[in-house]
Amino acid sequence: MNHKLINDLYNSYKEDALFGRYIRLEDINPLIKNLPSQFNIDVIGRSVLNQDIHSITFGSGSKKILMWSQMHGNESTTTKAVFDLLNVFKDHQLDSILKDCTIKIIPMLNPDGAKAYTRLNANRVDLNRDAQDLSQPESKVLRSCFDAFKPNYCFNLHGQRTMYSVGQSSRTATLSFLSPAEDEQRSITETRKKAMEIIVHINNMLKDRLPNQIGRYDDGFNINCVGDTFQSLQAPTVLFEAGHYKNDYVREEVRVFTYNALLHAINYISNNDITGQVYKDYFNIPENGKQFYDIIIRNGQFENGTFDVGINYQEKLVDNSLKFIPEVVTIDDLSNFYGHNELNANGSKILNPKGELINLGDSNDFVTINNVKSSLNLYKIR
Repeated sequence: MNHKLINDLYNSYKEDALFGRYIRLEDINPLIKNLPSQFNIDVIGRSVLNQDIHSITFGSGSKKILMWSQMHGNESTTTKAVFDLLNVFKDHQLDSILKDCTIKIIPMLNPDGAKAYTRLNANRVDLNRDAQDLSQPESKVLRSCFDAFKPNYCFNLHGQRTMYSVGQSSRTATLSFLSPAEDEQRSITETRKKAMEIIVHINNMLKDRLPNQIGRYDDGFNINCVGDTFQSLQAPTVLFEAGHYKNDYVREEVRVFTYNALLHAINYISNNDITGQVYKDYFNIPENGKQFYDIIIRNGQFENGTFDVGINYQEKLVDNSLKFIPEVVTIDDLSNFYGHNELNANGSKILNPKGELINLGDSNDFVTINNVKSSLNLYKIR
C-alpha cells in the first residue's frame, strides 16, 4: 500500500467532526450511531460514572486485531485517527483487508477521564496500572473483551507529552512505538518479536516522511501495565504513542501520521504471515529521550548568575474549554535541552506580569525582557 493511496484516502475520509485535543464521548457517539450495518456496535460495559463503553467490530478474516484508545482520557489523538480509519473502511475502500482480518476497536475506554480531560478514571486510578488488580470497571471491560475476542494482535493506543525526543537529539518524537516486555529480564520472546516486526514495518514505511522523528518507548517491565500483561498472554502487542510535531499542539498533523501508522500495520498483518524473524531493526530505532521544553528562554540574568528558563504548558480544562497554561518548571543551565519555541534574554532580567523577576512555579501569559513584552501563549488550543 503506497503513501499516495493512504494520503488520498485520508484526504477523502478524514472525520471533520473531530478536531483538537478535547474529545469526549458526546463527540464520538453520533459517529458511532451513524456507522453502517457492516459494523457491529456493542456496549461492552460502563464506566465508573455509568457511561457507555463501546466496541466496534468489522471484517470477517481469521487474523483478529484488537485496539483501544483513550485509556488515558486526555490522550485523544489516536481516537481521531481511529475514526478517520473507520471512515475509510465504511466506504468499502479496503475490503480486501477485511477478508483477512477481523478488527475490534474500543474507541474510548475511559469516557469519564475524557470528559474531565484527565489521565485517570473517575476513581483517580490509572487504568494502565490496573491490568492485574482489575479494580476498575473499565479495566474489567477491556480484559473481558480481550478474553472473549482472543486477538492475534493488540494495538494499545496512547499519546505522549511534548518533552520526548528521539534519543538525546534535537528531533522531537512525533511517533513512538514499543513491543512491551513480558518479564523483568525483558526477554526477546517470540511474541515480542512479532510485535517488533510490525513496528519495523511501520518505521520503514514512515521514516522518509518523519526523518529522525520516530522513537522507541522504554521497555521497562511492569506487569500492571496492560501491554505487558497482554504480551505475557502471548498476544503480540504494539504500543502506539502519538507525540508532537512542529507547532502542532492541536495534534492534527500527528493525527495524519498516526492514521498512516495504523493503516500500514493493519495492511502488513493482512498481507503477511508474521513470524517475528524480521525484528532486529527494531533496536535501530532510537529510544526516547526527554530533551524538550515547550519554551526555553535563554540567558536570563538572575541574582546568582545567568540561567535558562524552562517553561511547560499545563493542560487545564476551564469551562469545557482546554487551556494551555505556561508554567515555569526549571531555572538552570539548559544548554543540553531544546525548546519547541525559544526566546533569548541576552543577559537581561526576565520579568513576570507583576514586574518581578520570574520564579519557579510562575504561570504567566507573558514575560517582559528589556521592556518588551513576549507572549507565552503561542498556540491556539481547542
